[in-house]
Amino acid sequence: MPTVISLVLSRSEDTDPKPLLERVLIVFTAILGRTAYLQLLSENLGALKHLIKLCAASPWVTAQIARFPLLLDELINPAELYQLIQLNEYKDQLRQLLLRVEPEDLELQLETLRQFKLSQQLKIAAADITGVLPITEVSNHLSQLAESILHQAVDLAWGQMEAKFGVPVCETQGPMSIQNKGFAVIGFGKLGGWELGYGSDLDLVFVHNCVGNQETLGAKATESIKFYIKLAQRVMHILTIKTGLGLLYEVDMRLRPSGNAGLLVCHIDGFASYQMDNAWTWEHQALCRARFISGDTPLKIQFDKIRFDTLSKPRVLKDLAIEVVEMREKMRIHLATGDSTQLDLKQRKGGIADIEFITQFMVLAYTEQHPALAKRTDNIRILEDLAKFALLTNQEARRLTEAYLTFRNKMHRLALQNEKWAKATEELTKHQANVETIWDKYLQNLIA
Repeated sequence: MPTVISLVLSRSEDTDPKPLLERVLIVFTAILGRTAYLQLLSENLGALKHLIKLCAASPWVTAQIARFPLLLDELINPAELYQLIQLNEYKDQLRQLLLRVEPEDLELQLETLRQFKLSQQLKIAAADITGVLPITEVSNHLSQLAESILHQAVDLAWGQMEAKFGVPVCETQGPMSIQNKGFAVIGFGKLGGWELGYGSDLDLVFVHNCVGNQETLGAKATESIKFYIKLAQRVMHILTIKTGLGLLYEVDMRLRPSGNAGLLVCHIDGFASYQMDNAWTWEHQALCRARFISGDTPLKIQFDKIRFDTLSKPRVLKDLAIEVVEMREKMRIHLATGDSTQLDLKQRKGGIADIEFITQFMVLAYTEQHPALAKRTDNIRILEDLAKFALLTNQEARRLTEAYLTFRNKMHRLALQNEKWAKATEELTKHQANVETIWDKYLQNLIA
C-alpha cells in the first residue's frame, strides 16, 4: 500500500488524489482473495504503474479489471498492452486459440471467446486512452473484434448442431457442411457501419438459402428448416449466455423481417421480398448501414444484390423526406435525454442521429442516379461520395464529417468515463448548429 499511495500521489500532484486512490482500491478489493494477482502487482512495478495509469484514465476500464481480474495478466508486458492485432488478423488469432480447445469442451470454448474479447478490448481501450488510435480506428478494431467472434460463434454452433442432428440437405446444394453452411450473418447499425463503441450491442439478422425441407443426415434427424432455426438459437446462446466472464454481446434482432414477430432466421428470398414489398422506409434506412458479416459467398452475392436493388428503388423526394422527418421526430420524443447544459449527443437536434438520417435520406433519394452511393455503409465515406456527386457542397460534407467525428470521439470519451451526457461547449454548440442548418436545407425545407 505505501507503494500504491506513493504512485497515486505522483500522478495527482495538482489534483485531489482521493478519487484515483478509490478507483485503484476497487481493483484491490476485488483481488484480495487472489494472492497470485497481489503478488504479480507487488513484484512487478511496471504492471502496477500501468494499472494506476489505466484507473486514472477511465472508471470504465477500472470496473472491467475489477470485474475480470484476469485482465491484470495483460499488464505484465506493457509493450504488448499497446501493441494491437492488425485489423485483418483478429479472425486468425481467435481461430488459433480455439484450436487448442477440445471440440467437446463447450464451456472452455465459451470462456476462450470471452477472454479474447476482454483482453483485446482492454488493449483497444489502452491505445485509445493514450491517443495511439484515432476514433475511426478504435471503431474499426472493435468492429473487427466483433466480426471475428461472430465468425467463430457460427462455426462452434454449427459443430454442435451437426453433432446432434447431422447436416441439413438442400434440394439445390445437397448435403451442407461447415465450409458450405448456406447460412449468413448480416450486421446492421453500428456493426454494419464500422462504428462499434465500448459496450455496443449487435444488430443482427440471420439468413439461409436452403431450398426444401428434407431431414438432416443424422441419428437424431430433424427437418432442415428447423436445423437452421436451432442453429440461429445456438449462435444467440453463445453470444448472450452469462458465464463467469460475462456475456459476449447484447444482441438486437428487431431488424429481421417482421421484427420480433418474425422467424429468428429467414430464407434469403423471403428477406428480398420483404425488403422490396413490405418494409417501411425506416427499415430501408437501416439497410443503408447493413453489410455482410459472415457466411458463404453465394449468400453474400445475393444479399449485396438485394441491398442494392432496395436502395436504388425510385422514390418521390418529398414523400421520402416526410417519412424520414416524421421518424426522426418520433425517435427524438421517445429517446432524447439531457438538457441545454447536459447534451445528449446522439438524439439531440443537430446530433449524431440527425447526421445519420441526412446520409440515409440521400442514399435512398439518389442511389438510382448514383449507384456508387450504395457501396458504402459508414457515414464518413458516404459523406465523401455525396460531395463527389455534388449532392452536398464540399463545405457541407466537411462540416457534417467534422461534427460526426467530434461527437463520436466525445461519446467514446464519455463511455470510458461511465458518463452519459456531454457538457455544453462552444465547439459542440457550433457543430450542432451546422448540422441543423444542413438538416433544414435538405429535409425540413423540402416538406415546408
